[in-house]
This record gives sequence, structure tokens and C-alpha cells, in this order.
Amino acid sequence: MAKRNSPPRWIWQQPDWPRFSVDQAVLATPLARTRRLQGELLGIARLLDPQQDLAAQMEVLALEGLKTSAIEGVELDQKSVRSSLARRLGLPTAGLPRPPRAVEGLVDVLLDATQQHEQELTLKRLAGWQAAIFPTGRSGLHEIRVGKLRGKSPMRIVSGPAGRERVHYVAPPQERLAAEMRAFLNWFEKPPTGLDGLVRAGIAHAWFELVHPFEDGNGRVGRALLDMALAQDERRSTRLYSMSARFMDVRDEYYAALERTSSGSLDVTHWVVWFLEQVEAAIRASESIVSSVLTKTRFWMRHSRTEVNERQLKALGRMLDALPAGFAGGMTNRKYAHLTGASPATSQRDLADLVAKKYLVLRGAGRSARYELADAGLL
Repeated sequence: MAKRNSPPRWIWQQPDWPRFSVDQAVLATPLARTRRLQGELLGIARLLDPQQDLAAQMEVLALEGLKTSAIEGVELDQKSVRSSLARRLGLPTAGLPRPPRAVEGLVDVLLDATQQHEQELTLKRLAGWQAAIFPTGRSGLHEIRVGKLRGKSPMRIVSGPAGRERVHYVAPPQERLAAEMRAFLNWFEKPPTGLDGLVRAGIAHAWFELVHPFEDGNGRVGRALLDMALAQDERRSTRLYSMSARFMDVRDEYYAALERTSSGSLDVTHWVVWFLEQVEAAIRASESIVSSVLTKTRFWMRHSRTEVNERQLKALGRMLDALPAGFAGGMTNRKYAHLTGASPATSQRDLADLVAKKYLVLRGAGRSARYELADAGLL
């Protein structure tokens, strides 16, 4: 008896790969809902002045950098990320540490993907992003291929202990990668006529992750690529919501959705619906980012005629970052000294000066003395 061929296990083994399709009727409602929210957020964004727009870019990119790394289990120092971004965006860096090379590289990638979103996406550019994420050529203790496609070893995504691994996905073999990436990049630069920009962004992210072209860093590069596609869709380098932050909130669900897509048919409607739901959730969560930017802008506008030194600027910035909950326990002389490196006497003079200039108000006395933002109730 003739042996039947087993059905393809992975999506790239389908005979029509990579001819993705979607059911437009199923997408109509979630796409319309997401577009409405996106339009409302873009309307708010257009009301921001250049300084507010820059501040918003700082907040979103810092969140993006921290969360895209956290998804992969890499914890970055928030101050280092903000320091790298502040220097590149021309914002104050007082009191911020010198960032390590890996942070600088990731920030380079995020800025290139968003600020240069109109430039052509090439394999060389993607490989440069991957190399920037791993400036030492190592991922943890292991040496990896950087700036080039992965080698001949099978690319498998597995979980579980040795000997009892569960295989979640096996990516296309190395000998197919060059052709796979040519097909992807041609589609990305010249998508089908009439393909909605948000749908394109969702398919592009999944497609890149399915090819998994690099030995490591595919998740971070793929999310930077998603940032680029969204910037192209909105025609803005500044976005007021973070997809990586949303994916981190639902990380298990994110991986499960990609896994379902990896072994399914070329009809990716289910993935695009899920993706649109995440865009919608990310936009709804952006209220806190917008509020933070406007709060800080209003605060500095109220005090635009009074000068502060770098120590005071750093302390005020930290207190503003803690809103709306407020700086835990209020600012004290000891906290100020620890934060700024000033002596107790200098700290006391600086805080008294901020009270005199109506930046802060003093609550309590003696060891119970603490300082709060004077405008906290109005911000």
C-alpha cells in the first residue's frame, strides 16, 4: 500500500507559502474600532507642541526599550535607557548614568526604526539592528553570529528540561533564508494594493518571527520592525503607545498566538484579529503616557521664570516621574542627598531654595520633615 504524505507541520511547509490571506469581513469590526481609537490618539498628538512631542517620544521609546528586552528575559536599567535617549534627543542628562554599549545599541535600533521609517528596509539594515543589540558578539555567555543570517544548525524554539523538550516551532532551514528574506523584504516594500497599514504591520511582525533569520535577537528586531511599520502607517516618528509594553503584559498569550500561527494555514485572520486587539489595548493604555507628558510640561511652564541647579532639576524630575502616586514618603533631606550626591548641608539649602521658589512645600518638621511638589494637586 502506498504511504500517504503527512500534512505539513509548519506554516512555511505549506505549498503556497508565503501567500498569506485574511478574511476581510471578519477583520472589518476590530479594524474599524482600532482605527477609531488610533485617530483619536493622533488628534491628541497633533495638539502637542514640539517640546511635548519630544517628551512623548522619550517616554514611549524608553518604555519600548525596557519592555522589548524584558519579553526576552533581559532586564535593562531604566536610568541607562533614559540617559541614552536623552542624549540623542537633546534632552537634559543631568544625573543620568553613562549607558552601556548594549543599551546604546538598542536605542540606536529604536530610533532608526522610528525616526528613519521612510528609508528602505533591507537585509543589511536588519542585520545591523541585530548586531547593535549584541555589541560584544555574545548573548549572555555564548558567542553568537551577529550582523549575518544564522548558520546551519536548526533553529528550534523549545521548552522543558533536556531530554523532555517540547518543540514549539522549527524555523525554515539555513539554505532557504536568503530567498525567504528576499520575499519578505519585497513584500514589505511593495505590499499588495489595498492592504490596510495595520494589517500589514501585524502580518509583517508574524512573518519575520516565522522566518527567524538570526541566531538570536529575532524578537527584539521583529518588534523594532513592527515599530517601523506602525510609524509608516501613521506617518509619524513619534507614537504615544508601546506595543512591546502591551506584549509584555500578555507575554504568554503573545507567544501562544505566534505559536498557533506557526503551525496553522496561510489564512492568518486569527493572528491579525488578535494583533488588532493588542493595538487597541495599547492605545487605551497610552492615557498615562499622555497624562505624564502634559503634567511635566504644565509644571515646567508654571516655573519657567525661576532657575534651578542640576541637583534640583534631577530631584524635581524624579518627583514628577513618581506622579500620580507621588514620591514615596515625600522628598527628605536624606533622600535628596542620596539622589544628588550632595552633602546634608547643601541638600538642606537646595530644598529650602525650592520651597522659596514655590516648587516644593514643606510638610512636618524635624525628623518628620518631608517635601512635596507644590503643584501636586493641580497636576
